[in-house]
Amino acid sequence: MMNELGELNTSADASVRRQRTDIRTRDLVNQAIASVPTLGLQRAAEFLATMNVPAEVAVRVLVYPSRRRSN
Repeated sequence: MMNELGELNTSADASVRRQRTDIRTRDLVNQAIASVPTLGLQRAAEFLATMNVPAEVAVRVLVYPSRRRSN
């Protein structure tokens, strides 16, 4: 798996995640995730794009729930 800097993570590195520092993006992502059951995946993705959340973050959190950060 590659990290945000494009470096390949080993399995040991991938299990240790950095603490989130972008509270705004966290809140936007949480809003989008919460809206999926009622508005759908497309509308949640459009919301994140409108709010300038990076596409790779939006795809990761909406399409691959197992890759979401827990904090």
